[in-house]
Amino acid sequence: MPLQHTILEIDKKLQKYKDKEIYNSYQEELGFAKELNILRNDFYYKMIENTTPLLVDFLYKPLDIMSGDAYTAREIDKNRTFYLIIDGMGKGLSASLTAMLMSAFINHLIDKMKMYDSFDLNILIRESLEYIQPILLDEEALAIDYILINNYFATMEYAKFAMPAILLKTDDNLIVKIKSNNPPMSKYQNTFEISLYNISNISKFLFYSDGVVENVTCIDAKPYADFIQEDFSNSFTKEDLREKIFQKIKIQEDDLTLIFINKLESFENSIHKKEFGSSLEEVQNASEWYDKLFEDLSQNTEVSFHASLVFTELFMNAFEHGSLRLDASQKHLLIQNDEYMDKLTELSKSCNKKIIVQLNRTEYSDNSYIITKISDEGIGFNTQLLSKIFRNAKTFNGRGVFVSRKNSLGIYYNSQGNSVLYIHKI
Repeated sequence: MPLQHTILEIDKKLQKYKDKEIYNSYQEELGFAKELNILRNDFYYKMIENTTPLLVDFLYKPLDIMSGDAYTAREIDKNRTFYLIIDGMGKGLSASLTAMLMSAFINHLIDKMKMYDSFDLNILIRESLEYIQPILLDEEALAIDYILINNYFATMEYAKFAMPAILLKTDDNLIVKIKSNNPPMSKYQNTFEISLYNISNISKFLFYSDGVVENVTCIDAKPYADFIQEDFSNSFTKEDLREKIFQKIKIQEDDLTLIFINKLESFENSIHKKEFGSSLEEVQNASEWYDKLFEDLSQNTEVSFHASLVFTELFMNAFEHGSLRLDASQKHLLIQNDEYMDKLTELSKSCNKKIIVQLNRTEYSDNSYIITKISDEGIGFNTQLLSKIFRNAKTFNGRGVFVSRKNSLGIYYNSQGNSVLYIHKI
């Protein structure tokens, strides 16, 4: 065979493999995008407003593109929240299909129940069990947590199917472990149990899949189960816990999913509180006041820099979008036409809305945290928009929130979207 012909054949094969690789990669991206659409999170950058704020955070780190884990966090009404964690048996496509099908069906049921104001945990579990049983293989099992928290009655209802123990921390700094009350969900299961727990003295919650605790650590090859209780107890935020986990887990062995809920102190007795008007001059005054205040609170210049950056972004958001009611498209057009600053000055002249800044300091496990809250008198926005914005890294929308998230331990809006708080460890 002539050399030239051989080279052409090799080139064709290489191109064929390359095209197949591109196609597979594209399909994986579509599959992961579909997973993100199925995972429902009503608390994306949103706190639960109670007598004291509840901060809900998530860690979802699949081992592969197609995950055998799934989670859901739903706001049922102003008092009740529902949490779901699913762990499909094994790894790969089969486990992922089971987890995603179950998650999608449960969210569909919740949507219908919310539409008719008829949420019922017992019906939700029974209907989803009947739905998944024909889909499960004979030897297949499903680990799953159904958790319903009622903040009005201070109760937690749960049905745990072979999931790791829930960890709770009391106001007296005691750790409570709540073990599964059901076997793994299987093809031939007919009954299940729902239990009730009083959470009136609980300040912190942790729900998680077994991939978190079964992973081998770099400490004498012990499983992370040996460390999770202490790490949870000593973590004020999800980011604190995340850092502790990955200090010990160097090689991820399974999908990792956890939901971390923390109760904050009320802002009624803030250590610092100040009102500002809605003008460019007041934006400058607020930044100078906050910078000086934070420097007095923390000797760590790096933390002070990050806190100042977050404050500038979120205060400016409150000024532009809250007080002046500029939307993203208007802002971009004004910037393109070099009319942005002039427009802000013009709108400020007729705006008498206030922006309120509050700071609290919390001591936790030998660490100090500053919690800053910025509230405006605008109409707010739907924080669910951020989940779509942040999936497209090329978009300019939401830049301030994105920068703030990267430079703090977490940012959380109220349900109206006109008040935001963020946390820094000092």
